[in-house]
Amino acid sequence: MADLLEPVRAGGLLGAGQPVVVLLSGGRDSVCLLDLAVRLSGPGAVRALHVNYGLREAAAGDEAHCRELCDRLGVELVVHRPRRAGRTGNLQAWARAERYSAAAELGGAVATGHTATDQVETILYRLASSPSRRALLGMRPREGAVIRPLLGVTRAQTAAHCTARGLTWREDASNDTPAYARGRVRHGLVPALEAVHPAAGANVLAVAEILRQEAEVLEELVDAELRGREEIELERLRALPPALRRLVVQRLADGAAGGPAAGVARRAEEVAALGEGASLHLPAGVSAGVRGGMVRMGRTPEGGRRSRPGPRPRQKTGGEAPT
Repeated sequence: MADLLEPVRAGGLLGAGQPVVVLLSGGRDSVCLLDLAVRLSGPGAVRALHVNYGLREAAAGDEAHCRELCDRLGVELVVHRPRRAGRTGNLQAWARAERYSAAAELGGAVATGHTATDQVETILYRLASSPSRRALLGMRPREGAVIRPLLGVTRAQTAAHCTARGLTWREDASNDTPAYARGRVRHGLVPALEAVHPAAGANVLAVAEILRQEAEVLEELVDAELRGREEIELERLRALPPALRRLVVQRLADGAAGGPAAGVARRAEEVAALGEGASLHLPAGVSAGVRGGMVRMGRTPEGGRRSRPGPRPRQKTGGEAPT
């Protein structure tokens, strides 16, 4: 079935009259998503956001294409034209921040065109770059205001949908260049894995789903330890199995950071080694400290220095790899 209306409707992320901002690049996935959002939510509930970074020769053509599509579908188009000050730093990170910041200002849910194909590429990239169990869970259908209605369909299916609906799209040449990690994963790693086994992509998604289900069980174990608190007894933290200790430390850090605090779980043994009155600066701008026998976490003060931990307790760590 080329038309993806019913499978996306079944996902429940787009509903009649529910306001949504569709991130519209002009590529096949975002064009497919906008068409489905209009049909499921209604044109009056949908706004499209196109970010013209002005970095490619095709940028003006992409914007014009998005404008024509929105006129055809009866959707309001908002165009954001950020300009990057200087040329230092991660270009893709800057572009992502601009995109989501502009979308947040419009209010409502923010729909992205991520597909199951993107999910495979994301998991493989994280497997190579991030020593974290959570990284292998992949993208979620809903994360805060962000929704991903196409996460259950492939890039080939979005192309077939657009063709069946008479919708044209723009190709981004940067997706094919090996200059970016995503291009190397897409055109190098994924084909290599499919050469080993043709169902490699589907198997990656199946493993991610298993891990997400198991993650729910692990979260319940953390809930049982913290009992709704934002602290834990130091002696109890030290007594936990290393894997559960990492999860508890990560949960406390996430709470202090107001979101995922990447890399903190790998420092769980150092947190458990703190003595009374000691503190430790951790990744993601988080600090851990011990007061009254309780381990608490908060934001690291600007310009703060790392404090020395107290004496390390005599205990076995089990040698587990970091989460």
